[in-house]
Amino acid sequence: MTETILLCTDLDRTILPNGHHPESAQARALFARLASHPNLLLVYVSGRDESLLRGAIHQYQIPEPDFAIGDVGATIFETTPQWRSMSSWHEEIAPDWDGADHAQITRLFEDIEVLTLQEQEKQGRYKISYYLPGDTDTQRLLPEMEQRLESHGIRANFIWSIDDIKDVGLLDILPRGANKLHAIQFLRRSLDIPEERTVFAGDSGNDLPVLCSGLKSILVANAREDVRQAAQQSSEEQGLTDCLYVAKGDFLDMNGNYAAGVVEGVVHYFPETRAWIDPET
Repeated sequence: MTETILLCTDLDRTILPNGHHPESAQARALFARLASHPNLLLVYVSGRDESLLRGAIHQYQIPEPDFAIGDVGATIFETTPQWRSMSSWHEEIAPDWDGADHAQITRLFEDIEVLTLQEQEKQGRYKISYYLPGDTDTQRLLPEMEQRLESHGIRANFIWSIDDIKDVGLLDILPRGANKLHAIQFLRRSLDIPEERTVFAGDSGNDLPVLCSGLKSILVANAREDVRQAAQQSSEEQGLTDCLYVAKGDFLDMNGNYAAGVVEGVVHYFPETRAWIDPET
């Protein structure tokens, strides 16, 4: 009997072709064929909230996932029979904020001029999101913000990334345990799926903790060069090079960008899946 594969993948510029790089024409169709196999569970892992997740699924005509990790790890959604957040995950991460709410935390940073709160729909019960100039000295700013929180008994996880399209910095503040890696591992254990049958795909800096964790990971070919270098260096230093696959773009005449890279990486780790998408194999 074939064991289940848990495929966890970032959305923006990983599955969704909303970056500068070209998309292979057949990539999303092959990804959909892969996702439709009964031995694969699909999880989208994203900074998007429920509304934006569902909007992307509709706009890009990608498969409905079995689960979704949203708000950069602050929420896990079950999608069958309807979308609903997993209360057990919120119970897992809530103690890190020691009862503090969104308003109490943002008041601690009102004097920091480079911080601009993102739109209301991008905020969450366990997610505070800011815009910052892309050249912000985060190595100095983030420790100062963390110190302010810790002085109030709040343990936080800071996620910093750059939106290449808009050339703006993005900062998410979550409970310390609310991150993509912890959420994936929590869901994996809840589903009783072993690590060796779990794979993650990503492209950006906020994916690095998972890409370098020892889980089977895929870095799509359109990833930023600095992210690629950081992921490869960390994997080499930890002796985890077998757990990081960088899409080469030489699979089924595709370029390795976006969904093409995800499919390429899944087949690399699980060769039996090639027959799922290529009946002539």
